[in-house]
Amino acid sequence: MADFYQNGIVTTLHNLVDRPLEDMEKELMSFSRLRPMSLVLPSLYSELEGPALDNIIKEVAQVPYLNEIVIGLDRADEKQYEHAKHFFSRLPQHHRILWNDGPRLQKIDAMLQEKGLAPTELGKGRNVWYCYGYVLASGRAESVALHDCDIVTYDRSLLARLVYPVANPGFNYVFAKGYYTRIADQKMNGRVSRLLVTPLLRALKKIYGGLDFLEYLDSFRYPLSGEFSMRTDALNDIRIPSDWGLEIGVLSEMKRNYSTNRICQVDIADVYDHKHQPLSQEDANAGLSKMSMDICKAIFRKLATQGEVFSNETFRTIKATYFRIALDFIETYYNDARMNGLNLDRHAEERAVEMFAENIMNAGEYFLANPMETPFIPSWNRVISAVPDILDRLYEAVEEDNAG
Repeated sequence: MADFYQNGIVTTLHNLVDRPLEDMEKELMSFSRLRPMSLVLPSLYSELEGPALDNIIKEVAQVPYLNEIVIGLDRADEKQYEHAKHFFSRLPQHHRILWNDGPRLQKIDAMLQEKGLAPTELGKGRNVWYCYGYVLASGRAESVALHDCDIVTYDRSLLARLVYPVANPGFNYVFAKGYYTRIADQKMNGRVSRLLVTPLLRALKKIYGGLDFLEYLDSFRYPLSGEFSMRTDALNDIRIPSDWGLEIGVLSEMKRNYSTNRICQVDIADVYDHKHQPLSQEDANAGLSKMSMDICKAIFRKLATQGEVFSNETFRTIKATYFRIALDFIETYYNDARMNGLNLDRHAEERAVEMFAENIMNAGEYFLANPMETPFIPSWNRVISAVPDILDRLYEAVEEDNAG
């Protein structure tokens, strides 16, 4: 049962009455005349071979209010790109595929690399950055939504609820973060959010006090969700990480650029499940191990920009405080799971917490050892200043790829 309770410093928009989808889509159609809408879909080619994306495209094809769909395609050779064009041709809406591994976009990337302006890491952050650049170049939208391509429980009501807060001309929101319950197969998911982010934020608040940034992050019910929407005005000036810190990085940039009364979170799904990452305790550069490292670094970097000072001793204190709080959370989650008839493996949960605690220390050591690191992708404002015709070049390259 939904509630109307507001906690933290970010507005929460609930799903209170299961409003009919047709009613919401009709209203979004009227909004689209004033605020045209775009959807960005960052995808690996491998996701075209799974069941999730096939269903997503079937659902999105029925959406009547989208003015543009931008698909960022990673890890595809020429034959695979041709297959992708056929795969997405089912979409009746105006759509474009960014073939990130194709010669035209690679040429643009190489030019930006020479100027120190291109993303340095392959991954979702880089893909999203180029997609946002194309949205700016095309000029077909004033509101843009983004969601992942591995959602196995997808239906188009998720998109309607996600884009509504920034598409409604009567609302003042510039950014909306999606949230949902992470329950599937009779068990709790969302381990990184439950067992790392929330207890780490509580530990940092205990050590540093109620800093505005920590209160802000702790206000989000699911800060690591890959689903968010924003006004296209916001795309010009955001600087996002190219690694797994993307979601935290985007939240941080919204807080930097806008007051919290222009930021909201919205309930977008009753049921949500997607591809799960392995814990990867034996490999710090894969799975949830790398994800946890990147997220910790993103949080530490943001606190440092606000004047907080870190040392090896500080990180030992953070790790110890986190570990105790996280173990207490496991007890809370276990009780919640049992009462709802769900399964929760205490041993697996504690193993995850032990790995996350170790990675807090590793992230701290990395942060101290690399003070000159610039992990953020430059904002499009900076890129346009350095290369004034970059959006024209990007637009032409994508159009030529899609015309062939």
